[in-house]
Amino acid sequence: MSPRALHLLGSPVLRQRSAEVERVDDEVRALIADLFETMRFCKGVGLAANQVGVARRVAVVETEPGQPFALVNPVVVEAQGFEKAEEGCLSIPDIYGDVERATRVVVEAADENGVRRRIEGTGLLARAIQHEIDHIDGILFLDRIGPFKRKFLLRQWEKSRKGQTGYLKELVAEDAART
Repeated sequence: MSPRALHLLGSPVLRQRSAEVERVDDEVRALIADLFETMRFCKGVGLAANQVGVARRVAVVETEPGQPFALVNPVVVEAQGFEKAEEGCLSIPDIYGDVERATRVVVEAADENGVRRRIEGTGLLARAIQHEIDHIDGILFLDRIGPFKRKFLLRQWEKSRKGQTGYLKELVAEDAART
């Protein structure tokens, strides 16, 4: 287990629909453990496998300490209500925008043991689940923002990246201290 490098906006893997997981095995469990460690290292509340360069339908969410969820091949089976709230993304650091999402979702997904479960989420949990499922579908939160605001945020992102190349962010101890 170790934090993995994050793929940032511009990395092609963030824009592709991730492949289904055929079965949950030791490799998938190791990926889940790395996702949790990376997410916690960055002080996030969710992380999808493609954010660390693995195009598989795996994500993790932990909006409340001690209540982590692994989502393998997640599918939203119910969604109710709508609410607009600010979101950010570990793959687009320091950029935030208001996104409309369902206020309640029910998701079916396999857990880290391959057991199919139903998870109901409201509030931040519902938002985080939807955000991570979007990731494994190749959708970023910027895609759910109006064109004017999206253009503004993309300019902000480009300014913040001035002089930087590549789409990987290696995670080092100084990053954890800053976040």
